[in-house]
Amino acid sequence: MTSSLPLQPLPEAPATSGPAAVSARNLVKNYGKGETAVAALRDVSIDVEQGRFTAIMGPSGSGKSTLMHLLAGLDTADSGTIHLGSTEITGLNDTQLTTLRRDTVGFVFQAFNLVPTLTAQQNILLPIELAGGKPDLEWFDFVVGVLGLQDRLKHRPHELSGGQQQRVAVARALLTRPQVLFGDEPTGNLDSRSGAEVLSLMRRSTKELGQTIIMVTHDPVAASYADRVILMSDGRIVGGIENPTAETILAAMSELGA
Repeated sequence: MTSSLPLQPLPEAPATSGPAAVSARNLVKNYGKGETAVAALRDVSIDVEQGRFTAIMGPSGSGKSTLMHLLAGLDTADSGTIHLGSTEITGLNDTQLTTLRRDTVGFVFQAFNLVPTLTAQQNILLPIELAGGKPDLEWFDFVVGVLGLQDRLKHRPHELSGGQQQRVAVARALLTRPQVLFGDEPTGNLDSRSGAEVLSLMRRSTKELGQTIIMVTHDPVAASYADRVILMSDGRIVGGIENPTAETILAAMSELGA
């Protein structure tokens, strides 16, 4: 059958844009050994441009979460190379990876992971304080303003809506000025209105703050907020959609059997 996938070849980062935010070559990742081995990634190469919002999608078991975990330094590849900016992270030891994740990478997960006894402001500042650093108060005010949290800083998590709690989590991730912000189903626990609110704010952070975002999601509507969607199947990247809409994503996912 002739494929009708609305896919486009994945472009390399433009030569004039400097190094990609994240670049990977020939990634291979297997789980298990022998007859029970599962090939999670099969010779995957990818460039993610700076200052863009990229979504990774695919059927269950396609390798999308594995790819994100490798790019973020949360897991290690069996072979291949990964660069975060100009730094090769492949082969770093656990201590070096911990430092890298603390200093250059931000995370927003499906669970908000806020400390219930702390205020929104204290939750946002917590990672910097734990690292023994001092926050840039001008940057703090700017991020809080972009995310619309000025009137919620003294509230504890139980006094905030789900969307507001996730905005606090996004602010916490952005405060360290990460090279890349990774989102793992960041709106999975939100209703549609709150999810749209958070996704709009994430998109604004790429446009107004120059933030690079890589998000894994199964939701075509969530992925439509991205500048580009990368589609995976059976451990491989099978194409991408530039300027995606929910309709073009649904059509592509249908062809993939998702």
